[in-house]
Amino acid sequence: MQQNEAIFPANRHAFYEMHGYSAAIRSGELLFVSGQVGSREDGTPEPDFYAQVKLAFENLKAVLSAAGCTLSDIVDVTTFHTDPENQFGAIMSVKEKMFPQAPYPNWTAVGVTWLAGFDFEIKVIARIPQA
Repeated sequence: MQQNEAIFPANRHAFYEMHGYSAAIRSGELLFVSGQVGSREDGTPEPDFYAQVKLAFENLKAVLSAAGCTLSDIVDVTTFHTDPENQFGAIMSVKEKMFPQAPYPNWTAVGVTWLAGFDFEIKVIARIPQA
């Protein structure tokens, strides 16, 4: 039987331990990444929305890197937004920098009313490259 492996980015393990979840789980050739937000090192939200989205992607890249993945290994994305209509432009600006060319990953955006003080969250599924 295959065992799942918890993945944590460098210097952030205590943050996940404090909240009782893993940054990501490796299961076979897939990596399931928990929702990443634009949190600073102390866990507080980045107040500027555009900077918060960029920081969420940086935190995502750190988790992916810990598993030997990059943004190009992502196959499925789900994002959560507290004010989708007004946030769309900023999110698309960052998204275009992170995924500049096709093939693009699947993407589902969900409007929510609460993200524990954050305004944007991104979770992904990635295929782990074969060594």
